[in-house]
Amino acid sequence: MSAGSSIASRPTEERCRQSSLERALTCAFWRTVQNEPMPVMAALEAAARALGHLYRQTAAAHGPGGSCGCGWQPDPEADLIVLEAMLAAAVMQQPTEDLAEMEVAGRA
Repeated sequence: MSAGSSIASRPTEERCRQSSLERALTCAFWRTVQNEPMPVMAALEAAARALGHLYRQTAAAHGPGGSCGCGWQPDPEADLIVLEAMLAAAVMQQPTEDLAEMEVAGRA
């Protein structure tokens, strides 16, 4: 992640991939909470820990001796600022109806 990146400036293909990941994470979260009821904040804390684990694993693959050649250089301090900003924006954002991101409910 780079601090200067914004979702609005990313190509449509990348935004579609991000939306797909967001849907998968959302479905996994709600499916788990439905099957294993727990307090809401406990579930969100678990999700935050999982995201932290994913960051650490991804950073390890990109750090010294890492196996990925994409060029991303982990910067935990800067990356955390970006992730915190994205979390705050998502919490404060009013839901919008985006036809491109809606799940298909049936067939006409």
